Amino acid sequence: MIHIPPNVTIDPTEIEFTFSRSPGPGGQNVNKVETKAQLRFDIGASPSLTDTQKRKIRRALATRISKDDVLLVSCWRHRTQGANRDSAIERFRELLIDALRPVKKRRKTQPSRRAKERRLADKRKRSDVKRLRRSRPGDDS
Repeated sequence: MIHIPPNVTIDPTEIEFTFSRSPGPGGQNVNKVETKAQLRFDIGASPSLTDTQKRKIRRALATRISKDDVLLVSCWRHRTQGANRDSAIERFRELLIDALRPVKKRRKTQPSRRAKERRLADKRKRSDVKRLRRSRPGDDS
């Protein structure tokens, strides 16, 4: 079982893996061993998630979800299929944790009196610098 805090548990049977040859350097091994792991998770068909959770995941991970409503996570960092598979599962778990994290509501605040005074003083100072740079009529420099 894949545990996603606070209370989501995904059955490994809901996840499908495909393996292919890894891109990039790797010597003689790279042309014959399929070590790249691609995790596929069908969001719509998952009984582990509520409709609200599915909506949150679709919104947060829109760029990683195919038109068929399948979340794709690839990993080819390691040299073995098993290590890439484990890494893909961990990345999948992290993505779901981030997607399902509750959004903090922004509380409106106002700048303090000191902050307003500081901002206005900086504006005055900058204005003075610019005013002193201007050429005055009658100056032939």
